Amino acid sequence: MLSIVLGTRPEIIKMSPIIRYCEEHSIDYFVVHTNQHYSYEMDKVFFEELNLAEAKYNLGIGSASQGQQTGMMLGGIEDVFEKEAPDIVLVEGDTNTVLAGALAASKMHIPVGHVEAGLRSYDRRMPEEINRVLTDHISDYLFAPTGISKENLAREGVLNGVHVVGNTIVDATYQNLKIASKRSMVLEELGVGDNDYFLITLHRAENVDDKETLDRILTAFNRLSDAYNVPLVFPIHPRTRKMIDRFGLGSMLDCMMIIEPVGYLDFLILEKRAKLILTDSGGVQEEACILSVPCVTLRDNTERPETLNIGSNVLIDVEKNEIMECVKKMMGREKNWKNPFGDGRTGDKIIKIVEGTVGV
Repeated sequence: MLSIVLGTRPEIIKMSPIIRYCEEHSIDYFVVHTNQHYSYEMDKVFFEELNLAEAKYNLGIGSASQGQQTGMMLGGIEDVFEKEAPDIVLVEGDTNTVLAGALAASKMHIPVGHVEAGLRSYDRRMPEEINRVLTDHISDYLFAPTGISKENLAREGVLNGVHVVGNTIVDATYQNLKIASKRSMVLEELGVGDNDYFLITLHRAENVDDKETLDRILTAFNRLSDAYNVPLVFPIHPRTRKMIDRFGLGSMLDCMMIIEPVGYLDFLILEKRAKLILTDSGGVQEEACILSVPCVTLRDNTERPETLNIGSNVLIDVEKNEIMECVKKMMGREKNWKNPFGDGRTGDKIIKIVEGTVGV
């Protein structure tokens, strides 16, 4: 029996192809959802839109400090594993949920498969970097999306159990874009035109938890609005909204089209039809690349260097206020790059490897 442990919006999306494959091929599995993302907009709506059954176990962890959250998850996941005794556990990405799921399984001598293994930003200030490194080093099966990820693992002495399979985000994007194109009316509802707006996402602690940094980013967004005369569509993350209010920066949002977080299908359309995307999200960097939309990443490092290598993405130094220059650079770039993240059959490959070794 296979256990899939997830807890956030990106994990739900990236694990959906694996869940679908299990359903279609009658593979015995169950989902443990930690509820690291716990609002309807950031969580449950994605299960509904992707036509996924609700998780068998919902731990209801919610928000807490890094240590408290991981500890509560660890205890809850361990209780589930004691009851269910899975043959293998799959986790995806770099969240506290991923580390807790992998650690609980490893301590109980249950094999761990890490989907999206080998990503590195080489920035230990990011909790995600610590989570992904630790998870890789206690996993038995490392499903690396690209050759670069495999090389990262090899440099750390992780050689056994590594499989280059692509990234399930390609599967999810391909599977759902056609559905989204038929069902989503988000552009009409917002009154924006195709290829006639910039899309913004912003949520990382290093960008939103420091007043000077957040002020610098929002100031640059205001300059973009004036320079390009296009709507800035900004589905605002709850954490970002909270910090903007706390720092008294609300007036700086006046030039933007602020909307609540949207469902996955609507967000796919917002990405696909955007003129350009500005983000600090790792997953959005990938999706922009797959959808052939120029991306400006509001970070000075990335665990997706493939996007830089092919020219779909550029990094900015927030402290040096390089946003305007990088937007100009990407606006003049041809959109003829080749997606480096696989052929859209990654979920199938992962389960076939698991079936051939563990026999779920």
